[in-house]
Amino acid sequence: MPANTPGDAAFYLVGSFNNWQPADKRYRFRRQPNGLFGLVLRTTRARLEYKVSRGSWAAIEGSGHGQVRANRVATRQQARAGELEVRVQSWEDLNGTFQFYSLYDLLLLFSGLQGVLLVIAIPNTQHANRAANRWLLWLLGLGALAMVLTVVSGYREVANAYPKLALLPDFVWFLYGPLFYCYLRRLLFNETKLQRQWLCLLPAALQLLVYLPYFLLDSYEFQLKLVSHDPTLRAVLLATGVAAWLSNGAYWLACRRTLRAYTRQYEASVSYEQNLQYLGTVLGIQAACLALWGFLFVLMLASRWVEFDVYSLAARNVELIWLTFSTLPYFLGYVAIRQPEIFKLVPAAPAYPSDIPAPALPLPEVSRAAPLISTPVEAPRPSPARPPLALDLAALQATVTSYMQEHKPYLNPNLTIHELATGLKLPPHVLSKVINEGFEKNFFDFINSYRIEEFKAVMATPRAQHYSLLGVALEVGFNSKTAFNRAFKKQTDQTPRQYFNGVSEE
Repeated sequence: MPANTPGDAAFYLVGSFNNWQPADKRYRFRRQPNGLFGLVLRTTRARLEYKVSRGSWAAIEGSGHGQVRANRVATRQQARAGELEVRVQSWEDLNGTFQFYSLYDLLLLFSGLQGVLLVIAIPNTQHANRAANRWLLWLLGLGALAMVLTVVSGYREVANAYPKLALLPDFVWFLYGPLFYCYLRRLLFNETKLQRQWLCLLPAALQLLVYLPYFLLDSYEFQLKLVSHDPTLRAVLLATGVAAWLSNGAYWLACRRTLRAYTRQYEASVSYEQNLQYLGTVLGIQAACLALWGFLFVLMLASRWVEFDVYSLAARNVELIWLTFSTLPYFLGYVAIRQPEIFKLVPAAPAYPSDIPAPALPLPEVSRAAPLISTPVEAPRPSPARPPLALDLAALQATVTSYMQEHKPYLNPNLTIHELATGLKLPPHVLSKVINEGFEKNFFDFINSYRIEEFKAVMATPRAQHYSLLGVALEVGFNSKTAFNRAFKKQTDQTPRQYFNGVSEE
């Protein structure tokens, strides 16, 4: 027993064998000669779920930090091996406020607070992509509410007074995926009309209908079903959880495809790197949550054939899922404060089909002050009666190579395929075809290859001794240290320092 256990307390075994009655005198513990409390339980059941109480549900045993603990499990096989020893870690009603809040609770509460602060700060600090940020605000607000409710619903007084509050965080299951997908589509492709976007909320509405009978139950009756792991309630939660896991997995794949499509599109149109790492990290955190969630179902399935305390393991797994999920607001908060420009991503230019003839009108001049960016649109289909334009790739390659060497347009860090096409007096789709098929590169890698060669040439001159590697990289057209390092590593299979250390040794 815990040290703060009252000396005159009576202890009872409560569980599935007595319909979870917390003060059943037939199952009262008696003091033994060795100072411990014990009882002999006779039953024909092969498996029991139980807890220890001091005579009421308010005075039930808790977890190590005073929260609701998972049901204990005992099997007949364990009983045959000898006496079962029970160690009560805490009593729910005898824990102070500071004992109640564990590190797990504090992390979730701070994460929820971080989400609330971001909901307040982003509209006032981020003036670009307001439409996309509206989806982000819904996403952060939903996550913050779910984490706060998860902590509060586990508090003893709240759990006893409002046990149905424990069902509310479950609604994040069917809402998070659609909201993040809509945010991603709006942010990257500036989609103003997301097809059937509100139909994505239909599963959450169906979940509400499924949960509605339990919301209408008497609180004590629902609490009894929750504690006793009522088979019907457990089946409903399991079926809903599996459906939500599949739904979130499908949305995760859709978001991953969207991010890859955008990356391919901007690499075909612009020469500067856009900061998308934070979106990749968010997808990584979501993937970790999905993996842990799937492992939870594996645990529950394995418990059918292997006897172990599945409830305690499942409870720890759920805590780990929430802890992983709680890192998302922390990460977005760091990025919003340190790198606010990532919220100002602009849609990449469309990839034009190579078989559309060049327009007869002259191309407009493109300003170098900002890259020419347009919203992706569905490319028109070529007329079957009009044959595709035949290109002399070798001649065009020579023209492009000569122009790149003479004019060095790659020194412009904001160079786009439209600007280069204007200088070459070629349609953008023709230039794209020459680069893709003639040089076997996309526009992004093609321009960076010239920048790297220019970087090597500058580093070979005496004046380079007065500059850092980053300074030279910015001078030759790279827009960031990350973009330079990644492009250099991709082309040479070495970091810049490794490469130049090798050159110095030679």
